[in-house]
Amino acid sequence: MGRLAEYMAELAVLLGERERVHFSHLEPGSAVLVTNIEPVAFPKVETRVDQVSRGDGPKDAMQAFKNIDNLLAKDSAVAVLISPSKTNVIEFPGRTRPKPLRYGPFRETGTLDGRIIRIGGRDETIPVWLRDGEAEYHCNVRGEEVARRLAPYYLSGTIRVHGSGKWVREENGTWKLEQFDIYDFEVLDERPMGEVVDKLRAVEGGTWHESHDALSDILGLRRDDQDRH
Repeated sequence: MGRLAEYMAELAVLLGERERVHFSHLEPGSAVLVTNIEPVAFPKVETRVDQVSRGDGPKDAMQAFKNIDNLLAKDSAVAVLISPSKTNVIEFPGRTRPKPLRYGPFRETGTLDGRIIRIGGRDETIPVWLRDGEAEYHCNVRGEEVARRLAPYYLSGTIRVHGSGKWVREENGTWKLEQFDIYDFEVLDERPMGEVVDKLRAVEGGTWHESHDALSDILGLRRDDQDRH
C-alpha cells in the first residue's frame, strides 16, 4: 500500500486541480487506478495532460511524470494514462526505457582550489584531502618534495593544485572526480581586491594610479586574455 500511495500522490500532481480530481477505485485483479474528474475541471486537466504528453507541461507536472516513470522502472513495470475514450494519452516507459550509461574513467590535466584538511601517509603516493566549500577532493601527491612543500599549508590558506584527474560520467549525467594526482601547487592570494588595487597604484612608474576604476580595468584585461585563448 505504501508504493500505491506514492503513485497516487505523483498522479495527483500530474493531473492538477486536486480539489476537483478524485481517486475512485482500483480495478479488481489489476493495477488500474481509476479517477473521477469533475466536469468543471476536465478542460484544465485535459490541457495539462496534453502538455505533459508533448513534453512541455508545467514544471511540477513534468517532474511528477519523471517520478512516476522512475517508480515504474524500480518496480520493473510500465504504465499508460488512458482517457475516458480509452485512448492512450501518456505512456510511461518504466522498465523499457534505455538504461543510462556510466562513462569513464577519463584522465584529464587540470587544477583544483581548496584548503588542505588532511595530509599524510607512508607510501610513495601521499594522500591529501582538499575542501572547497561543501566539496571535498581526495588527491594523491606524487613525490616527497611536493608533499613537504604542501605540509605547512595544512588548515592554513587556500592553494591551487596542478595535476591529473580521473573522472567518470555518472548515469544521471553529472561528472565525478574519483582521484586527482598532484604534481605541483601554488598559494592563492586571499587579500581583498581593493587592497590589491591599492598596491598596484603604488607601484612606481606604473599608470594604474591614473585609472578612475582600476578594478574594471583589471577585469577587462582578464576578459581580453580569455578571448585570446
